[in-house]
Amino acid sequence: MANISFLLVLVIVPFVLIGMSSAQLTSNFYNSSCPNILSIIKTAVNSAIAKESRMGASLLRLHFHDCFVNGEKTANPNSGSLRGFNVIDTIKTQVESSCAGIVSCADILAVAAKDSVVKLGGPSWTVLLGRRDSTTASLSTANSDIPAPTLNLSALISSFSNKGFNAREMVALSGSHTIGQARCTTFRDRLYNETDINASFVTSVKSNCPQSGSDNNISPLDTTSPNTFDNIYYKNLRIQKGLLHSDQQLFSGGSTDSIVNTYSSNSATFFADFAKAMVKMGNLSPLTGTNGQIRKNCRKTN
Repeated sequence: MANISFLLVLVIVPFVLIGMSSAQLTSNFYNSSCPNILSIIKTAVNSAIAKESRMGASLLRLHFHDCFVNGEKTANPNSGSLRGFNVIDTIKTQVESSCAGIVSCADILAVAAKDSVVKLGGPSWTVLLGRRDSTTASLSTANSDIPAPTLNLSALISSFSNKGFNAREMVALSGSHTIGQARCTTFRDRLYNETDINASFVTSVKSNCPQSGSDNNISPLDTTSPNTFDNIYYKNLRIQKGLLHSDQQLFSGGSTDSIVNTYSSNSATFFADFAKAMVKMGNLSPLTGTNGQIRKNCRKTN
């Protein structure tokens, strides 16, 4: 993104610790002011995923990082790995042509995430709308609050609890890793130093992630069906094929093993829990009313 300001752009929904707020978010917020918004976003998302199926996971991740923390694009969990800004730019341009100055980038991200999951075979949910965009960013908060791939189970539970999520919701949201890719640098240590990992799985992944170098080589988080939103991610955890350390921690003899077992055997339960958790995540203390702004360009404040 050569033309991007280093001041974040992905900060559209700031978050207050443990604060949950329904504010003025409603499912029909744009019914009169911008009635075509949902169809515009859906068409653009479907087109982007048709060109590159990985984009669905990228758009979902943008929404997660946007809701979870008021953070900078250059923060450690974001730098070099966040993708999909060009798709959001395209959608924003189309939305502005239809109804200028009405729809926030935060709402575009929220709807695009849902449409991405649906396009890849996952559940749908009603996205509540009416968010406004932030005018500030915090590098330190992004570095500290977004869960790292190196976290153990207790740290994962604590990280999500700090945002108001229980352990079951944390495991459900982790199921987003049924799609998408991870960089070698995020799972190299697990490949070469951990023992709770399937031997044949290690061999297959090591070929693309040597002990040194090739940091940006990518591997699917779910090697079985990386472009389908399903419950295979949990089935893989049960046979020690979690790519990230934090993935495998969900099934490691701890308190969340039973939840993984439930989701691995019942995709309908996983889908229902995931959808509920996504609605909850989208409602993390959004800016509404006269707070914040409606960005003209999602990459920078007005």
